[in-house]
Amino acid sequence: MADIQRDTRHCCFLVGGDCFAVSSTGVTEVLRDGRITRVPHAAEAVIGLLHLRGRIVPVIDMRRRLGVIGTASTASRTHLVIRLHDDWYSLLVDEMLDVIEVAEHQIEHPSKPSADTANDAVTGVFADDGRLVYFLDPQRIVQPLARQREQFLQRQGAPHGTV
Repeated sequence: MADIQRDTRHCCFLVGGDCFAVSSTGVTEVLRDGRITRVPHAAEAVIGLLHLRGRIVPVIDMRRRLGVIGTASTASRTHLVIRLHDDWYSLLVDEMLDVIEVAEHQIEHPSKPSADTANDAVTGVFADDGRLVYFLDPQRIVQPLARQREQFLQRQGAPHGTV
């Protein structure tokens, strides 16, 4: 694996016992704790905001986003902070694992995108040392949440784009 390109490195984490990964190029940091401020009328998976060195970062509970049944205490979970364009997001995961290098041709991709909201962010899967690693697209993680917020604002009669 000596000639693997840089963008084939992925940060792995656990959510509900399953292993997921995102490209390491968008990961800015990993935090073990952080005070989450609740936000009214946010999408279900957005459990609040994190203040990170002057930046306000939405916290996405990956258990909720991925449809994992049961809840875990947010105190023992980890924030995987990602940068998507000029926005930052915290993916609240159960446990950080490691960084793996996987060549693109080793990843099995679905034949068509999932219509299931819980699985719509999964772009591929890889069998690694007795476990399956599900690869996630950060853009697909965030898009449905923005749509839910927009639909809520429209139902409330708020003009488009106001908060």
